Amino acid sequence: MTQATRIEHDLVGDKEVPADAYYGVHTVRAVENFAITGSTIAQFPELVASLAAVKQAAASANRDLGLLPPDIAEAITTACQEIRAGRFTDQFVVDPVQGGAGTSTNMNANEVIANRALEILGYPRGFYEVIHPLDHVNLGQSTNDVYPTAVRLALVTSLRRLGDSLQTLAASFSAKAAEFADVLKMGRTQLQDAVPMTLGQEFTTYAVMSEEDCQRLTEAAALLLECNLGGTAIGTGINGHPGYAELACTHLAEISGEAVQPAGDFIEATQDCGAFVQLSGVLKRVAVKLSKTCNDLRLTSSGPTAGLGEINLPPVQAGSSIMPGKVNPVIPEVVNQVAFSVIGNDLTVTMAAEAGQLQLNAFEPVIAYSLLRSLTHLRAACDTLATRCIPGITANQDHLRNSVYRSIGLVTALAPHIGYAASTTLARQALTTGRTIKDLAAEAGLLTPEQLQKILRPENLTQPFAQPTAPATP
Repeated sequence: MTQATRIEHDLVGDKEVPADAYYGVHTVRAVENFAITGSTIAQFPELVASLAAVKQAAASANRDLGLLPPDIAEAITTACQEIRAGRFTDQFVVDPVQGGAGTSTNMNANEVIANRALEILGYPRGFYEVIHPLDHVNLGQSTNDVYPTAVRLALVTSLRRLGDSLQTLAASFSAKAAEFADVLKMGRTQLQDAVPMTLGQEFTTYAVMSEEDCQRLTEAAALLLECNLGGTAIGTGINGHPGYAELACTHLAEISGEAVQPAGDFIEATQDCGAFVQLSGVLKRVAVKLSKTCNDLRLTSSGPTAGLGEINLPPVQAGSSIMPGKVNPVIPEVVNQVAFSVIGNDLTVTMAAEAGQLQLNAFEPVIAYSLLRSLTHLRAACDTLATRCIPGITANQDHLRNSVYRSIGLVTALAPHIGYAASTTLARQALTTGRTIKDLAAEAGLLTPEQLQKILRPENLTQPFAQPTAPATP
């Protein structure tokens, strides 16, 4: 059966639009022109909701200024509220990567909102004589101020969700750190034995790293909340009411619950992508640190017999189609891969921000696409690591403790008491004979058994700042 259609008209000419679609001619052309990623902006609900919030704020401001009839403003507002509640998301069908600096995304939003508003007032879709996508929904606006404002708001929403996931991950690491507080192990530098520590201290580090990244995300969010809404085409405010910008931002802050404020210079804000670059750098930082953490988990769990074998990751699936019994560190591995993707997205954001020319950056769509993907994927990675891996980690405590007392790294604890030269001799002897530092030091009479026992106590090895050190023996 042939799908029912309606005819809409634009600059290019007439075009058939599915009769039951809330979008219109501009959206249909964009779908035809930009089949790039295989996805749509509907896959980023934060962006759809933020577009609706911006349009709702604009309608409220235009109503307050007497520029939009109350009944039309109310219908537009209701349509926007419905979209923000999750309705009609499937009508946002344009590809997130598009030419035109986001115009197709803005047009898609204008058309869906206009047609739903028409429906609310009892008119058929496409009856633009009553409510027009551009003359009413887009009144006093331009893609160049609507799109970046919506992107910023969407990024802040997604950023806060990532922050929650990082906090959950930090709590997961902290709980494991408490469980491993008394598990002695050998610390390493450059993959060589260094000095003793506890496994709890190692896991506390991962918790602190996640918590620090939450703070950096909060700082990045503050920069994103300065917007150019009301600047219209290039920031001069052409075709806009003098009181519109401040009023629209006030309404947007109330609608979104975020401290949105007008930019100090709209012309600068319309062309500047610095806040996006800043956020991308923070996301790269999160990715790098997550990946480093997962590298550690994979290395310390390597084995089970021919590797370090210090910890055991939970076995979540079979690891090989040919090697029976093999279990792979698949959760850390997938987090590593997310990190690599985020680092690549950061380069995309950097290049796109740099490529802007004069009063507008035409490449904000790929910036938004890259950042939203990074935020979404990082959030999923943190949640997966926090729930599918960290809680199930166990420690091979006897193996860890034995490796400490077999390591020549113990000689570092003796150095303040017997001197560097004598410590070096002990280390060489330990490597040559395979005997322990403690036994060799006692045999040489360098320290009494009581002194060795005290110096090499686990709590003295892992918390040296709490213990006084004796001067080196001449």
